[in-house]
Amino acid sequence: MEEKPQNALAAVTEDGRLVDLGDGVRREKIARYVVFEDQQGKAIYWHSTSHVMAQAVKRLFPEAKLGVGPAIEEGFYYDFDLPRTLSEEDLPRIEEEMRRIIEEDIPFRRREVSKDEAREIFAARGEKYKLEILEEIMDDTVSIYEQGEFVDLCRGPHVPTTSYIKAFKLLSVSGAHWRGKEGNPMLQRIYGISFDSEEKLRAYLERLEEAKRRDHRRLGRDLDLFSLHEEGPGFPFFHPRGMVVINTLLDLWRKEHRKRGYQEIRTPIILERSLWERSGHWDHYRENMYFTTIDDREFAIKPMNCPGGILVFQSRLRSYRELPLRMAELGIVHRHELSGVLHGLMRVRAFTQDDAHIYMEPHQVKQEIIGVIDLALYFYRLFRFEYEVELSTRPEKSIGSDEMWEMATSALREALEEVRIPYTVNEGEGAFYGPKIDFHLRDCLGRRWQCGTIQLDFAMPEKFDLVYIGADGERHRPVMLHRTILGSIERFLGILIEHFAGAFPVWLAPVQVVVLPVAERHAPYAREVANVLAQRDVRVECDEENATLGAKIRKAELGKVPYILVVGDREVEHRTVSVRRRRIGNLGNMELEGFLRRLQQEIEEKTVD
Repeated sequence: MEEKPQNALAAVTEDGRLVDLGDGVRREKIARYVVFEDQQGKAIYWHSTSHVMAQAVKRLFPEAKLGVGPAIEEGFYYDFDLPRTLSEEDLPRIEEEMRRIIEEDIPFRRREVSKDEAREIFAARGEKYKLEILEEIMDDTVSIYEQGEFVDLCRGPHVPTTSYIKAFKLLSVSGAHWRGKEGNPMLQRIYGISFDSEEKLRAYLERLEEAKRRDHRRLGRDLDLFSLHEEGPGFPFFHPRGMVVINTLLDLWRKEHRKRGYQEIRTPIILERSLWERSGHWDHYRENMYFTTIDDREFAIKPMNCPGGILVFQSRLRSYRELPLRMAELGIVHRHELSGVLHGLMRVRAFTQDDAHIYMEPHQVKQEIIGVIDLALYFYRLFRFEYEVELSTRPEKSIGSDEMWEMATSALREALEEVRIPYTVNEGEGAFYGPKIDFHLRDCLGRRWQCGTIQLDFAMPEKFDLVYIGADGERHRPVMLHRTILGSIERFLGILIEHFAGAFPVWLAPVQVVVLPVAERHAPYAREVANVLAQRDVRVECDEENATLGAKIRKAELGKVPYILVVGDREVEHRTVSVRRRRIGNLGNMELEGFLRRLQQEIEEKTVD
């Protein structure tokens, strides 16, 4: 066992359990200690800070009822039921009380109690939400944590005392339905973050400010890419420049898919109820779907593309010679999201999914998974995203046999190990019809986004009785693979906007070049230059506004245009252009053909600034 470090927060036993430090840990066989730098350590630290915050809220507002207060990917939140609405102005007051609690150095004490005793404790405190959670716990005993006068129902572990919290900040307050369900009471959620040093907190807050500067909603408006309207909540409107970016991205998507043997299909947005019952979506996904009635028949607007794609596969009897059959679809899907979670392009109700479904023989499974991994990594590396990979296993609500799930999970695991990609296992988070590999991208600010997914499915071919004629002339059941690379095209655009702060690479930029005449007399030559560029498929604009050259340059820079070509007397006389490159500055005078060669090389190489 390693020696206990001074900054230890908790411990991991030899049988893998996380436990508190303190008297209890002395009776355990400890494998290692957990510190803040560990992901587990951060979660413990943040969850402990949420308890400190909850204690502060209860001191300031004794009538508050406690919801839940988990650690999240970055930081923590706690939900409260309060008779009055909190605002951002309340947060400094809560922070001040948290500082007092931290200075008091109050121990976090864990107690195992019977469910009956826990009911008495929380009933006496009027904590109705804790009582509701208690009723769903199947065990006869539960754990509670006490810190001074504050008591919470919690599995733990926690840091030893409140003084372990060194630096924190409450970030925002918002509304949240109890347990995320419409119809439940609306609670007030306070978000926060904490670190084990002031320096780390300052760095985080600086990163938050940078994230605000990169907010895709603001940049989308400023760069005239898209807009959001109350007439269509969760349904973004894309402007011409936004469509240029999307179509350029999809042109590359189609090219790379053709190179890898995919065929593109398109299936209807509305399909009959019986199809969704057969696929299992009616039972497992109905709360996320929209419905309509046509000619007294019930239909659903598709939340996923797979059932429609299956009908294409079934449109004729397939031969083993056609397999693996790779069918790709840029399908528009609709999913019901609560209004409170809608967020720009990142969380919408309608989006385009870059789907594909691969039908194959069992012996082809591993190689097809490897092929999808290769395609995904091509795109992620193109944009210089770092990525993490998760293997998600069988969820509680699922279809199919244990044997099917074991076969599918093993195939995904073997493919990952063959290509030597590090991965973590995410227990119980697979799709209802099969396990999956998820790709989580990290942008330039270190934020994590789930994009690509590979889902292996033995169940859907069984439910739809999919068959192909094998080499032996007999009917066989294909294996089906569901996959996306970018995920939601709309969401991926939002990620790209923030990743590049709106300054898209040249090949993707909605306007690649702007031509600026110095004075009105230079406008004819500026138009001539723009026309030559346009004929060579360059996305170009000519700014002939009656403004100073400095103002026009500033406008182009704010528009994140990669290249600015200035033309004045010298350029007109020598038939050249004065070239300015975003982030580099003045490149001097060039002949137009020389500039075009430079530009086209950047476009072909898909250079990232």
